[in-house]
Amino acid sequence: MSEVVTGLKAPRFKTPGRQAPAVGRGAIDDHAGPPLPVLPPTLPAVIALVADKLQQVEDHCRRNLRSQYRAIDELGVYLADGGGKRVRPILLLLAARMCGYRGDRDVLFASVFEFIHTATLVHDDVIDEADVRRGRGSLNARWGNGLTVLLGDYLYIKSMNMALEADDLRVIKILADITLRMIEGELIADRRRADINLTEQEHLDIVRRKTAYLFSGCTEVAGVLAGADEGRVRALGEYGVCLGMAFQLIDDLLDFTADPHVLGKPVASDLKEGKLTLPVIHLLQRGDPRDRALVQAVLDERDFRSVSRDTLVGRLREAGTLDRTREIAVDFARQARAALEPFDPSPARTALELLPDFVVNRQY
Repeated sequence: MSEVVTGLKAPRFKTPGRQAPAVGRGAIDDHAGPPLPVLPPTLPAVIALVADKLQQVEDHCRRNLRSQYRAIDELGVYLADGGGKRVRPILLLLAARMCGYRGDRDVLFASVFEFIHTATLVHDDVIDEADVRRGRGSLNARWGNGLTVLLGDYLYIKSMNMALEADDLRVIKILADITLRMIEGELIADRRRADINLTEQEHLDIVRRKTAYLFSGCTEVAGVLAGADEGRVRALGEYGVCLGMAFQLIDDLLDFTADPHVLGKPVASDLKEGKLTLPVIHLLQRGDPRDRALVQAVLDERDFRSVSRDTLVGRLREAGTLDRTREIAVDFARQARAALEPFDPSPARTALELLPDFVVNRQY
């Protein structure tokens, strides 16, 4: 995995010697000291508070992707070098800091969540028959479906094995519940693949299961580690769900609007793979039979032969469905920020308030 904090010159934040009341077991004072400077909503600004721990997560993931078995080790190194935004580990580390956690289990569980996320990507590429992931050949394109599926299974089991090191049944239950919901989401999504009658609510339910619940797990586990009360753990879960929804809806949007070289895959890949996302669903809801025929042609051909990508994206722009998708994502981002109200002002809370801005304004 890429050296995400190399060259990062963002300031560190230190609290004075006085102690505030503890939030829970293992709590520290993160509510004193200078406020987080007003910075553009970029990822480096957000991760400044947890840069050191994020590097520990990176190192921990790399170590656990190595194996004495050549096949696993080769694929593990390839995965590690693939990079990624590391939003989920950042989310857990910041939430733990906001709750006053002191210890090293946040690094362990941030690594666990990254492993679970990576396992879903590996399996997704097989299901979608994807050739490219993050600008490189996907694992299945290079090593075949059989080995790739087994590696995804290995990553799931490895993540649970890592989690067991902490011997915390409450956290294990959260991880098990999330994994179950994610797999349910995959099953529902695959059953509704290329279904032109998929509704907005059905799509949002799939997004919630496949993406948002994993975000929620990151923030909930952070609260559990810090010994936060049930109300705050629920608030953290709500923040994670809303942030995850915003994140995936922007992904839906970027599939049509991003530079393919920056995005790491061709434009409109989702529809070509049979996935109806919110911009397309909103287009179909307008009821124009010409739009329906256009979308159906891409679904039937699994390619842009009789319909060009530019034609499809042009229709989405004209119909305003790209803007509508962004508005819904921005609303979820607003709800995420509102969920942080029970927490005292602190640099970590400010960073978490900035994270939705990064999510909705990112270009990759």
